Amino acid sequence: MDTQNLIIHFILVMFIPFSFSSFIPLDNYLLNCGSNSNATLFNRLFIGDVFTNKGSILISADNSISLTNQNPPPNLSTLYQTARVFTKMGSYRFILKQNGTLFVRFHFSSFKAQGFDLKDANFSVLVGGKLILNSFNPKASSTNDAIVKEFILKVELNLLEIVFIPVGDSGFGFVNGVEVFSAPEDFVLDYGAKFVDSFGVREYKNLSYDVLETIHRINVGGVKLTPFNDTLWRTWIPDSDFLVFKEAAKAVVSTHTPNYQKGGATREIAPDNVYMTAQEMNRDNQSILASQFNITWNFQVASVGVRHLVRLHFCDIVSPSLNLLYFDVYINSYSAYKDVDLSSLTFHMLASPVYVDFVVDSDDSGVIQISVGPSALSSSMRTNAILNGAEIMKVVNVMDSSSHVGSRKKRLLEVLVGSIVGGTIVLILVIAVFLVCRERRKKKPKLRTVESVGWTPLRMFGGSSLSRMSDGTAYHSPGSYGHFGLKIAFADIQLATNNFDESLVIGSGGFGMVYKGVLRDNLKVAVKRGMPGSRQGLPEFQSEITILSNIRHRHLVSLVGFCEENSEMILVYEYVERGPLKDHLYGSEGLLQPLSWKKRLEICIGAARGLHYLHTGFTQGIIHRDIKSTNILLDENYVAKVADFGLSRSGPCIDETHVSTNVKGSFGYLDPEYFRRQQLTDKSDVYSFGVVLFEVLCVRPAVDPQLDREQVNLAEWALKWQKKGMLEHIIDPYLVGKIKESSLKKFSETAEKCLAEYGVDRPSMGDVLWNLEYALQLQESDQEVNATYASSIGDSQVNATSSISPRNPPSSIRLEGDYDNNYSDVSTTKVFSQLMTREAR
Repeated sequence: MDTQNLIIHFILVMFIPFSFSSFIPLDNYLLNCGSNSNATLFNRLFIGDVFTNKGSILISADNSISLTNQNPPPNLSTLYQTARVFTKMGSYRFILKQNGTLFVRFHFSSFKAQGFDLKDANFSVLVGGKLILNSFNPKASSTNDAIVKEFILKVELNLLEIVFIPVGDSGFGFVNGVEVFSAPEDFVLDYGAKFVDSFGVREYKNLSYDVLETIHRINVGGVKLTPFNDTLWRTWIPDSDFLVFKEAAKAVVSTHTPNYQKGGATREIAPDNVYMTAQEMNRDNQSILASQFNITWNFQVASVGVRHLVRLHFCDIVSPSLNLLYFDVYINSYSAYKDVDLSSLTFHMLASPVYVDFVVDSDDSGVIQISVGPSALSSSMRTNAILNGAEIMKVVNVMDSSSHVGSRKKRLLEVLVGSIVGGTIVLILVIAVFLVCRERRKKKPKLRTVESVGWTPLRMFGGSSLSRMSDGTAYHSPGSYGHFGLKIAFADIQLATNNFDESLVIGSGGFGMVYKGVLRDNLKVAVKRGMPGSRQGLPEFQSEITILSNIRHRHLVSLVGFCEENSEMILVYEYVERGPLKDHLYGSEGLLQPLSWKKRLEICIGAARGLHYLHTGFTQGIIHRDIKSTNILLDENYVAKVADFGLSRSGPCIDETHVSTNVKGSFGYLDPEYFRRQQLTDKSDVYSFGVVLFEVLCVRPAVDPQLDREQVNLAEWALKWQKKGMLEHIIDPYLVGKIKESSLKKFSETAEKCLAEYGVDRPSMGDVLWNLEYALQLQESDQEVNATYASSIGDSQVNATSSISPRNPPSSIRLEGDYDNNYSDVSTTKVFSQLMTREAR
């Protein structure tokens, strides 16, 4: 954040707290524990608990003692100079004016007095009969500051009891301060939260019945906010320590008060200062300007399967007008919310705060990762993404008091009886299903499903459950031939290609010839024309139209239109200036310079983005089925675009695990599990992409029959060296000494995981994308390349690759069911990979 913005924000922080009335909770108990006098903290009055056995607060004082710190540090709040110590089970009881959601906070600050060292305390805490702290020890804190534990929970009774239970024979519990106060109405809703995992996004219900423990509360793009600046007396800390790649983000500050609307966020959800600051994409950073990127934060949490609420705060303070900001949200690399449009979420008003609740389970890394990045709906001139605030709360796996201190015999009996009854019911159901299936098999024969090859009306894919697109909706195509006019007249195509002038041919294949052309609106295009009068390749022709007419993404080649007049099969694409990645890896007649490692990483990241969108952007997803270096195109800025959707298929339905289909694809890139079982999943694309990653690194074809037998297949050969830990010996000689070891390690590990034998063991494209972005960050870090790295592998590099000619690969062999013909490689320049077919279509 620059100095001017910092000064403005400090002024706002000082001014805003006094500008609006504070929230007044109906129930509001603040206790100064172990003291007979009152204490003040952030202008809030905590009442001494020694004389509280009257009125609305009751304390079981017989099992506790009061302690006072005789040598408190200077400037220590009086709240932390006394404590109540529980040598046996003791409690506080609060009489509530109404039931509902409460904030409960405990203040812990250790000191020594009267033979007690409070750092040695070990105790559990029950609130409303629910175990929220189990064997808690304040020594676990890494700082000497006071520890504040905040919980949000729902109570059904008008009496709340907080019980402290010492653990162990010599254990004891203590507390310096207690807060119990009512939460605002609808602070935690039972509907609208999104549960995010590897299976997608689903609604998470009854959230208010969970006990939540605050882990992180972040003012994104802003400074620290103390309870002075928050109507619920919370502390918000800056996000700078959590940003993964600080250069990707730029802090922004607004001087205007947020426009709160009914149905949106309120000042109790988050204070003004949270919604008046944000992080946006740093488009001023020239080193990352050429590629799309995300802003990513990592937050340490409890590991392995612990559920967390992630509440994200948004307020559009960056757009000059409505409907300009579209972005995607990712949590733990899963797509959590696609195409966020704050204009529609906020009833078409700028700078209007909203929040979205997500529920996720932590993995064994103990990190929850939050990312925001540009949407496919973003225009090239308005690419941006923002985040204003974030809260992460652990869903406490509570046990009630009876289960905490009661007998286990009753529970064991319940489990035993339940298991017997459940097993009997399952057995009966299995027998019934078997009998029904046998009867149906007798009544009618099983129908065999085959892929249709007839010319049927084109059908649009349905939109994603997270998308605002309805079935049949598509984005507008470039030029005058948009979605509403995809059919292009044959006469217009003749004009664009000068009546299919042979001098404009830029490629050819089994499907036909490829021409460079210019439409009447001066849009450069590539025109792929099937053999006139031939119906060969009709299914691929249909597939490309069906898929490409319904998607638009920065990293997917765009379909401008098609023509089917007079039995023609013509596809018109945007012209991608620099042609296929394959040409840039191996060189095109010596005219192309080798790509730098950074550029290769950016290209792989772009292709991964395109594939990730295909897999997750629709209800069923789209499986490409033919990922290879010739099907990744590069525009004039080396932005990668995935192409050739002739073999693509929609993914399995929600209740299915795969699609059964004939095997199609390219040898060397083909998923062996798909080849064996003829069961297609999106992990087949992941395998093919893993081959591409090794191809980018080693610069040799996926299959090269001219090499020794053990080197013919790139995937097998590269995995062999990777498992030896010696992959650096077979990389492209041009890259020797130019890759940082950490970047190479992350990249090679990612490729290895993609090539796992079984699809279930391979990562999703979202995971692949995250790892590639991380490899790029490692390459761009300030560390210097190890000078000994190049010299240590120089000689062995030559020996290991002496029989390889990396700049002159043989053509790949392609398998495509009934459409497999012999076809030699064609040398072209600036040609689309989707135009480079290896067989008649």
